[in-house]
Amino acid sequence: MLNKEIQFVDMGLSEYQETWDLQERLLDHIAQIKLTNRRESRVDKTPNYLLFCEHPHVYTLGKSGDESHLLMQEPFLDSIGARFYRINRGGDITYHGPGQVVGYPILDLENFYTDIHLYLRMLEEAIILTCQDYGLVVGRIDGLTGVWIDHESENARKICALGVKASRWISMHGFAFNVNTDLSYFGHIVPCGIATRGVTSLQQELGREVAIDEVKSKVLTHFSQLFECKLIHVSRETLNLTKS
Repeated sequence: MLNKEIQFVDMGLSEYQETWDLQERLLDHIAQIKLTNRRESRVDKTPNYLLFCEHPHVYTLGKSGDESHLLMQEPFLDSIGARFYRINRGGDITYHGPGQVVGYPILDLENFYTDIHLYLRMLEEAIILTCQDYGLVVGRIDGLTGVWIDHESENARKICALGVKASRWISMHGFAFNVNTDLSYFGHIVPCGIATRGVTSLQQELGREVAIDEVKSKVLTHFSQLFECKLIHVSRETLNLTKS
């Protein structure tokens, strides 16, 4: 039985480890329902979740990434107030920090479609449409995941990075959309392992700070339309997001 409802929580500023642990718990919860359905011939609906947050300064390296793309040693990380995690998503190294909209969909993709490439394109499309709402020229570059400003020019620059994991057709991790991001932090890495391309933000492209709640609202609107889903706004407590 398909479930097109997605429970949405805006977690605000949240430590990376906390949200990673939460994603794992939610994925395990969905997986247990799916396993029980198959073992006992049940048809219980599986839930879907979408988390938005901002992180304190942090660098994350995907399982296929190259650690040499982190261009500093641990003492320097401490001096700029940043942390570093090796994580279990796809992709290379990226930065998360205040002023980003970080989205983590934990979806049972069997409620939508079992196609990881289509799933990634849909996440990209939600960001592309949001950027277009601000009058920006934006799109994809063949062979490179993510969303790019002036994507058909030699000056293409990434405004949103993507990296996901799927287990039993359940997704986790997601996208990092630069809104009012301090782009200097990208200077300490080779972003996504691509040395020949730059990064940017809505603030840099528009020449002004952008209301992040406004951006979140636009992303949610496009996300819900693309996934043909109903977003249910819930609290941390409803999802039992607090640490036990």
